[in-house]
Amino acid sequence: MTFKLSERSLSRLEPVKPELFDVVMEAIELTKVDFGVICGLRTEEEQKLLVEKGVSQTMKSKHLTGDAVDLMAYIGSRGTWELNVYDDVAEAMREAAKNQGVRIRWGAAWTVPNIADWNLSMEDAMNSYIDQRRSERRRPFIDAPHFELN
Repeated sequence: MTFKLSERSLSRLEPVKPELFDVVMEAIELTKVDFGVICGLRTEEEQKLLVEKGVSQTMKSKHLTGDAVDLMAYIGSRGTWELNVYDDVAEAMREAAKNQGVRIRWGAAWTVPNIADWNLSMEDAMNSYIDQRRSERRRPFIDAPHFELN
């Protein structure tokens, strides 16, 4: 089944860098799981509020420069935060990035600089990141909806 982005998602995607825009547009055609764009470009004020709430960890977010998007996965008409569904979205983003020669980092696998170069599953990429953080006695920061140019 081929999915399409809604007008609202397209309006949120439009301000991001062209190469990221193109990857998301191809990924929506490749994905097994429907998704929409919940955030593209952010203002500093929006970012500051997210940091204050603990939703984001930095004021150096790539959302401020149009180098990042957050994607919401859907099961039917309902948004979901289930990690296994984001593995599928990440697989589509990886395939699109690979096809276009664009370097993409996924927020559930921060230690993988470019998911297009990762040879195992996106679940394995996320688990690799989690294992590394735990070995450092640090809590992983899983931001599965987040994809950024790297």
